[in-house]
This record gives sequence, C-alpha cells and structure tokens, in this order.
Amino acid sequence: MSTEDLTLAELKARLDAVDYLVDDGLAMALYLACVLRQPVLLESEPGVGKTTAAKALAAALDAPLIRLQCYEGITAAEALYEWNYPRQLLSIRLAEAGDRKVSEADLFSTEFLLDRPLLRAVRADTTPVLLIDEIDRADDEFEALLFEFLGE
Repeated sequence: MSTEDLTLAELKARLDAVDYLVDDGLAMALYLACVLRQPVLLESEPGVGKTTAAKALAAALDAPLIRLQCYEGITAAEALYEWNYPRQLLSIRLAEAGDRKVSEADLFSTEFLLDRPLLRAVRADTTPVLLIDEIDRADDEFEALLFEFLGE
C-alpha cells in the first residue's frame, strides 16, 4: 500500500502497532504529510518527542529513516554530497602507475560520490522519512537552502 492510499485511521493503527501513542492533531499532520508527500515541521520544546515521532512514522510505514543532524556551521556539502578525495587521488596514482590517463569525467563520477542525507533521501528506492533535526541551530543560509530543497 502506498502512502497515498493510506487513511488516517490506518496510520493511527500503524503508529499504535509500533507502540507510538499519537494525538489527533499530530496524527493529522503526519497523515497529510504522507498523503500530500510534503514536509511537516514539528516545533516544540526539547524532549517532547519530535525525533521519536519521525522514528515511529518510519517504523509504521516500513520506510527508511534518514537523519540530518543540524548544527552551527553545517555546510551544504555535509548535507547533500561530498567527493571522496582520497579515493580520487588513489585512482589518479593507480592510473599514473599503469601509464593510463584519467579524465575529469572519470574522477567526478558517482563512483567517487559520497551521498549525504539529502541526496540519500532523493535517491532512495522507497520513499524515506527524512528527519532534519535541530534546524534552528543551523546558519540562516543553510536554513534557506533546506527550505528551498524541501519546497522542491
């Protein structure tokens, strides 16, 4: 069953089955996020269960949970992707030792790409639950990048 076919009662039952007690307001927010395939922003005091809600939703939907932990100074590369520079350098050295040439296209292929949480979420085979934790700790520029990404 896809999340588009899910009913509110079914979602509540699934959350109950993974031992997560949800009130009507949160159940509706999570339900709409699933059906509309849109992000939901949970904002409240620390320690009230926002992270647990994401974990329970992933378990209830049998979906992978991908977590991006935000902090002051986090960069787009840490959230999206980075290049595996040591592996690229090793590939260059091996090519030189074998008297072969390495093109830029060879070095900047998916073989040398390190997926970070946002790219993993986009590339996932099944729709994941993407938990972006403590977004308020990130810089304004990074927050803007995240909101633009989520808007797309």
